Amino acid sequence: MGREKFRYLPHTADIAFFSYGVDKKEAIENAALALLNIMLDLKRINESKSKVKELKIREKASSIEDLVWFTLQDILSNIDARALKAYSFRIDALRESKSGARLTGSIMHKDIKDDLSLLEVKAVTPHNLTISKNRKRYRIHILVDV
Repeated sequence: MGREKFRYLPHTADIAFFSYGVDKKEAIENAALALLNIMLDLKRINESKSKVKELKIREKASSIEDLVWFTLQDILSNIDARALKAYSFRIDALRESKSGARLTGSIMHKDIKDDLSLLEVKAVTPHNLTISKNRKRYRIHILVDV
């Protein structure tokens, strides 16, 4: 059995979760997976025989926390604007420096006509977004507005 990728947390009005990874890259990818899992029927998308497509995204920010927020918002915006049936996000490059952080990645999606929506996510909020290292792995705390 693999390590836990994300865990949803109790919240009164919205949805909160932790994502985990052996490094920040994996923790961000798993945060995207948790977001997609809220919005779309990932099992049905994965089972579909439709051709896999990629949508490249690039983000930069003054901090790694802002980079996570911008990236998840970009994924959410692309899903909404393009009606993507996304099932995964892969980071191609993640760079941190004193002046900020940069990321390039790909939203993995399929051309499926069926409505596979589960829950509408209005926004990823920066409120309480934190990144920490705990027991040899990274943990990101995310809150989404539904």
